[in-house]
Amino acid sequence: MKKHKNEAKLLKKALELGFAFAQKQGYGDLDKSVSAKDKVECIYRLLVEFKQITPLPEDKEDGPNMKHKLVLWITRLLPADHELLN
Repeated sequence: MKKHKNEAKLLKKALELGFAFAQKQGYGDLDKSVSAKDKVECIYRLLVEFKQITPLPEDKEDGPNMKHKLVLWITRLLPADHELLN
């Protein structure tokens, strides 16, 4: 799994856009008591459900792989000249 230079910032951006997508689909906002791990899993599963990303094999569904999938998703959405991709 290749790490991106700004992976933490890309993950944060992916979660922001993922939550915006969830709200547009009619899902409520997650409150602040929800852990970061659970937020990643929630957005990952939502994007899989709406066929925005391909699901991981069940034996590979863990935190680091879900985070990596979200980072890959956001890198495809951002313009090539975006500051986080350089």
